[in-house]
Amino acid sequence: MIEAITRGDIAGYLSTFFYVYSILILVKILLSWVPRIPDNAILRGAVQFVDDVTEPYLGLFRRLIPPIGVGGMGLDLSPIAALIVLQLVGTLIVRAIAG
Repeated sequence: MIEAITRGDIAGYLSTFFYVYSILILVKILLSWVPRIPDNAILRGAVQFVDDVTEPYLGLFRRLIPPIGVGGMGLDLSPIAALIVLQLVGTLIVRAIAG
């Protein structure tokens, strides 16, 4: 017997999507602190995947919030703002769909 997808199912899928995307942004932040190993193909592929998936969203916030110069280094606060907005919008969307 085939069951219909309910609003609760869709809300659950979207909640999972927002959670996974938040984790990918956190991975991107952590990867920015670690030097990359260019000769490891698997690591390079994983890093490229995280960059390809997160950069369009993070790029929106980088245009609005430029890095802050701290002691000759740039501190990028845009991923924090992106995570906050993602969590707020995600929660609103999931709750609106779930009813």
